[in-house]
Amino acid sequence: MKFLPFALLFVIPLAASAAGERVNHEGRVLGPLPVVKAPLLFNTPEADAVVAAMQIMPVNSPWNEDISHRPLLENSDAMIAQIISDLASNRRTLRPFYEMNYVLVPDTQPVVPIKFTNYSNQSDLEGGTDPVGMYPVPPNLPVETWPRGTGAQTLAEWQEDAKGKGGDRHSIIVQPGKGLIYETWLTKRAGTAWQASNGARFSLTSNVLRPAGWTSGDAAGLPMFPALVRYDECQRGVVEHAMRLVVKRTRIGYIYPATHDASVGRLKDPNIPAMGQRVRLKSGFVIPADWSKEEKAVLGALKKYGAIVADNGGFFSISVCPDDRFREGCFDHLSKVGIDNFEVIETTGPR
Repeated sequence: MKFLPFALLFVIPLAASAAGERVNHEGRVLGPLPVVKAPLLFNTPEADAVVAAMQIMPVNSPWNEDISHRPLLENSDAMIAQIISDLASNRRTLRPFYEMNYVLVPDTQPVVPIKFTNYSNQSDLEGGTDPVGMYPVPPNLPVETWPRGTGAQTLAEWQEDAKGKGGDRHSIIVQPGKGLIYETWLTKRAGTAWQASNGARFSLTSNVLRPAGWTSGDAAGLPMFPALVRYDECQRGVVEHAMRLVVKRTRIGYIYPATHDASVGRLKDPNIPAMGQRVRLKSGFVIPADWSKEEKAVLGALKKYGAIVADNGGFFSISVCPDDRFREGCFDHLSKVGIDNFEVIETTGPR
């Protein structure tokens, strides 16, 4: 595995209370971390118990930074205006997108070959030989948008893309015991063989970035798992991290914590956001009292932790787990939040 070391990036241990309890960056007592003994899908109470007890990335991770008081970028207004004008008139509000899911696997999960078809030279092979990596892929690996966005298809059918629906088909595997995340893009199973465009491994306990210029499962070279809006945290009423943000266009170059750009047309306009650009909801936005607890959790986090530009797409969207336990309509009000309620802040970390 290759990572790019930054002298300014270091690990701060998980906080502990006077009683020796594990306390996360938000100040929430975590309790003992359950041992994962078999693959656990994201939409189960068993998985909820594990992720609720995890410190997901270090306490000083860019995903866990309180950026509510960060200074505005000088061209924040111009950049927000550009983000708005890039989108169709009916897409100029926040969109919660049910997309990224995940599976938790035990430390003993057998590794299997996964062939990387596009960016093997920017992939973590984990003991494999280019272009094949060895990843702890379980038989029940969920692929992006399942089950909320895949209709009546079974997981097995969706893994094979039996109906040829295509799409980005991201996958996320988390090994809590080892503190590791494995993420892929364009993931597909053919019989018993797995393939993906590329693969990336991240540490849950380190802020070390991918090598400069390297992509990941995400276009910006970022991990996806720390950014997801999950069912368990929404039920607690607090999203405790920054979110993954998609905008229509990004410019050439990237800023911390991104390591890769994907500018279609190699755009240079400084008012077009870069991969890694940090956006937050304005503090003056009043969250209506009658909105759902899920909506309040998301909007509160967008004020405190913000969102990080991670990909190009046709919406101004954040990634929500496609958990079938979310109540129908529980995020509907978010589509009333116009993009002009957001602002762009100065980046943190190395420049």
